[in-house]
Amino acid sequence: MIGKVIGAFVGDRLAKQTGSIGGASGAALGVVATSVLRRMSLPAMVALGVGGYIVKKVIDKKQAGDDTTTPPHTSTAPAGTAKAKAA
Repeated sequence: MIGKVIGAFVGDRLAKQTGSIGGASGAALGVVATSVLRRMSLPAMVALGVGGYIVKKVIDKKQAGDDTTTPPHTSTAPAGTAKAKAA
């Protein structure tokens, strides 16, 4: 019983953060999630956690864009023409 109440509370908090799910829907989702987690085996829980972590990293990388690639060239001068003059 306490697990369902905690699940409903956490679901309600998550619903408030996302905005796309209402408060009552989030609470119901929290209750369902606690019931499902109670019936899952430990390896399944670990696999679910690792999979969620990987999906989050992939989505974050796509949202960041291709900032990790080489930077754009800023010089407009042709390559090899900027030689130092001896003074």
